[in-house]
Amino acid sequence: MRFSGRLPHEMRPNALTELLRAKRQSGARILDLTESNPTHAGIEYPVGFLSSLAAEAAVRYEPEPFGLLSAREVIAREYAAQVDRVVMTASTSEAYSWLFKLLCDPGDEVLVPRPSYPLFDYLAAFESATVRHYGLFYDKPGWFIDFHTIERAINDRTRAIVLVNPNNPTGHFLRRHELAQLTAFGLPIISDEVFRDYRLQPAPDSVLTLQGVDETLVFTLNGLSKTVGLPQMKLAWMIANGPPDQVREALGRLEIIADTYLSVGTPVQCALTSLLQLRGPVQRQIIDRLRVNLQTLGTSGVEAGWYATVRGLEEGAEIRLLRDRDVLVQPGYFYDFESPGYIVISLLTPPDVFREGIGRLRSG
Repeated sequence: MRFSGRLPHEMRPNALTELLRAKRQSGARILDLTESNPTHAGIEYPVGFLSSLAAEAAVRYEPEPFGLLSAREVIAREYAAQVDRVVMTASTSEAYSWLFKLLCDPGDEVLVPRPSYPLFDYLAAFESATVRHYGLFYDKPGWFIDFHTIERAINDRTRAIVLVNPNNPTGHFLRRHELAQLTAFGLPIISDEVFRDYRLQPAPDSVLTLQGVDETLVFTLNGLSKTVGLPQMKLAWMIANGPPDQVREALGRLEIIADTYLSVGTPVQCALTSLLQLRGPVQRQIIDRLRVNLQTLGTSGVEAGWYATVRGLEEGAEIRLLRDRDVLVQPGYFYDFESPGYIVISLLTPPDVFREGIGRLRSG
């Protein structure tokens, strides 16, 4: 049988996955330093918070392409945005999918950062678009965009620049001078800002959001998954900014895409105000967790987010750590680090597990 070429040809699990499966089948106690799901990581949620999903308003179905007006008004107030520029989606992944549909014909290209999380290759391929990478480089005390790589990557098929701000997994924010250089290219910018609320030690010249940028067309993305630690609620949003004529035309075309799918559920939109009230208790727990684990790790330079990178390990360290010490970490190549010797760990890991795992990592 022939399947779409947009899907991976090789479907076998990688060596780390196979080793992890064998370890668990043997009954080994794995110290998982990759746990990034707050609903699995011991974060506590108020009793009864799901009752808002049973609102009577959810009985009535209103097929609004950009989402219920009531939900969009909530986000518009939260972000001081114009309500007609707010688009609700089921997830930020879906937002990427819609934006790639909006901006790209088959064979067109989008620029994505390297390192960054490995979702973009799939999302672009599913829309018959192509990913080209631009580089990030480390220069103490932080990470920065290598604009020479953007200049070399741009061609007549480039349709957008993806920015992850703060970046996952490096945990750094865009700098003000970098924003000026990015907008000067005149390309649409997709700014993924899902970790923006988890600020730890941002640099003074950090750009915390691209919302409000009007030099070029910008879509800022966020959602409940990170904002209130509820990935299962399946609600996200994007806000369009930029030159008014470009925003107007983009939203007019995006409405056709949104109207085709109508993917956002009514109950979660009706519950949005109530769910956003969880930010205080949930975000405090998560930020406290991040700070405790960062102190255990003894590293600096993580400005925001749930992840930290560790450098200076030998190639294949992730296999050795799992095989010999029952410690699970993610290899840097999962995130497109170009050089070996990086691993990525989740700062959302329960502190006792994190402390023991880091101890084993350091002991050899």
